Amino acid sequence: MRDPYEVLGVPRSASAAAIKSAYRKLAKKHHPDSNKDDPKAAERFSEINSANEIIGDEDKRKQFDRGEIDADGKPRFQGFPGGGGPRGRAGAGPGGFESYTFRSGGGPGQGGGGFEDILNSMFGGGMRGARPGAGGAGQFEFDTGGVGLDLDVNVAMSVSLEESVKGGEKRVRLPTGKELNVKIPAGVTEGQQIRLRGQGESAQGHPPGDLLITINIAPHPFFKVEGADLRIDLPVTLYEAVLGGKVRVPTLGNAVELSVPKNTSSGRTFRLKGKGLPKSGGTGDLFVTVRIMLPDGNDAELEALMEKWRDQHPYNPRSGLGQA
Repeated sequence: MRDPYEVLGVPRSASAAAIKSAYRKLAKKHHPDSNKDDPKAAERFSEINSANEIIGDEDKRKQFDRGEIDADGKPRFQGFPGGGGPRGRAGAGPGGFESYTFRSGGGPGQGGGGFEDILNSMFGGGMRGARPGAGGAGQFEFDTGGVGLDLDVNVAMSVSLEESVKGGEKRVRLPTGKELNVKIPAGVTEGQQIRLRGQGESAQGHPPGDLLITINIAPHPFFKVEGADLRIDLPVTLYEAVLGGKVRVPTLGNAVELSVPKNTSSGRTFRLKGKGLPKSGGTGDLFVTVRIMLPDGNDAELEALMEKWRDQHPYNPRSGLGQA
């Protein structure tokens, strides 16, 4: 992957807040749901998320800046000590680094171990041994089990508000191009991760990594989420507001009827208990705010009625604002 600072378009001196802001803007701009005609949108979105996982995390950012991990979050090989100690044993070299002298042989009376012993001491006993080769030379195999390989794959998945509540199944595309059907558990929340074991990258001699799917809940066309509560603006006619009546209100389940009292002003909010999102110990509420909507276009009859009503029943709803 490219340098995460370059991906998010921020300098290395950027603050955590600046990185967070850059990530949000780019994630919104390149979200696959907003770029359905762009086949590369998912790839860019995945790259943006991967970059944020590195420099958006304080600890990982420090590791990356120090060169301990690469742009994919994988450990960098730091090298090993070499050159300069006495008779194949570790000694202090320039700058405090350990140094080794490689010697051949190593039999009794020759002072110290041979090449294999030195390699074993350097790699913590991680050398599997030698296989005979031409002329008695040895071919050495090293056990890389001590060097951690990050084979996990991170992707983002956008789900609807309804899917987050009820659960379901959705298809996700991996950076490799592979596609999987993923079961979405009911009640998932923004930022929650789903782990699919063994579906990550693979490397010889290592178990396959996992697929980590981060959930993003897409904005709803008319519900606004506030914790476990939902809010919705409910358009009503002028005569419904004046005369009152029953108005159907959508919910995440079936629509319900709301009794609007006579003379209801625009902006009045009603609370429907238990019609919000699931939460620990219960369910949130749905808050319905009335918005009076006039008919489209000019209506001469309505205008004449309002002129007559204005002359006979004048009132000032702005009197509380200090206006005459």
